[in-house]
Amino acid sequence: MAPPSQQLVLAASSADAGVAAWDLRTGAEAIRHRPCSSRPRAITAVADRFLAAAQAPAGNSAPIHYYHWDKPQVAVKSFPAEPIRVLISDTEGNYLIGGGISGDIFFWEVASGELLVRWHAHYRDVRCLALYDLLLVSGSEDGSIKVWDLLTMLDEQSRLEAKTPYLYNFNQHALPVTDVTCFHGAIAVSSSEDRTCKIWSLSEGRMLRSISFPAIIDSVEIDPRSHIFYAGGRDGKIYVTAMGVDPSQGRDDSSILGALDDHSKAVTSLASSTDGLLLVSGSEDGHVRVWDTRSQQVTRKFKHSQGPVTNVLIVTPKRVNLPPLQSLRKVCAANGEVEPRAVILPHPENDVHIAGNLSSNLLEHLLDATQQHGSSRLFDSGVSTPNGAPNEQGAEWRSKYLELQDLFVHEVLGQMSSSMDI
Repeated sequence: MAPPSQQLVLAASSADAGVAAWDLRTGAEAIRHRPCSSRPRAITAVADRFLAAAQAPAGNSAPIHYYHWDKPQVAVKSFPAEPIRVLISDTEGNYLIGGGISGDIFFWEVASGELLVRWHAHYRDVRCLALYDLLLVSGSEDGSIKVWDLLTMLDEQSRLEAKTPYLYNFNQHALPVTDVTCFHGAIAVSSSEDRTCKIWSLSEGRMLRSISFPAIIDSVEIDPRSHIFYAGGRDGKIYVTAMGVDPSQGRDDSSILGALDDHSKAVTSLASSTDGLLLVSGSEDGHVRVWDTRSQQVTRKFKHSQGPVTNVLIVTPKRVNLPPLQSLRKVCAANGEVEPRAVILPHPENDVHIAGNLSSNLLEHLLDATQQHGSSRLFDSGVSTPNGAPNEQGAEWRSKYLELQDLFVHEVLGQMSSSMDI
């Protein structure tokens, strides 16, 4: 029988105390990756294959570090064009998305390190990012939340033709946005220094609810089992909150079902297990708590360092043989510093070179999404955009798909013909 997969609780600090990793089952510290000094929401487990952490600025340097699970030292160090405030990856680990202090968003391909696109998203720091399918949600120091269609942002022509680069722009928060997370059903939950959490419909482009709290909320995490989310407050409490309380019941604070209370300072970061049975919290008090969400009791306590804990994650490391990790580029290939590359298909024996800057992984992902959803806006030229304009982008992607299909068919037929002639 294969041994059970090891689950780790990771915690990072804004002090240079490294990324600590504890075995969730035994409570023993497994490893500590050094150096690392990261602000909230600046570390991500890339498909559980390796760890990426954007470093807090120190002088003129603010690199992004990659770490292997079994080695404490930095494996790869990258130097982006500006300090990255928030860093996330997609579930497949193909892409890294970073939010910069200028308000720009950076979209890198992990395998090559190429910066596929960079765009100006907000007037001030990007503080949080979340993905839902092919939608990217960003929250900023300027108080705004924007929703981006990655199909549009990754295609230059579509960006030029769009009336606005974003799908939706939400400005209901009165102060900086501190966190955002997404839930199935195209629902997003955001928190802000205005002491509210707001619930958004990404499909309808509108706010569904606003819930007030007794303290500023710095972090939110959704329970994957139900319409409940956890809100980490600067008063040290974690508020258990219902998303679907009937608004006719009265005040917004009727949504608060209770609170988990064991931290002495602000709760800065939250992470839930995939089954929703465990919740991990990190705090400015330097401690990490593991909660049983059914009993609402603390099952483990970890001490990170003298500094505040800014990030916590639950990961099940995939200890696989990775190809050499590539450092992230500062500028896009399309800007001229790097020669545009042909697309390399996953199977070398069937390589076909296609002009353009999109990777084969991305094209494959887009085509898969289309096949799964049928009426995806990728090829739906009949529907209108949220702005009311005809969806010309759908027609353009349909044309690109047909061109790709024609190219592949001709390539395969050519190979068959050649083999028959031999």
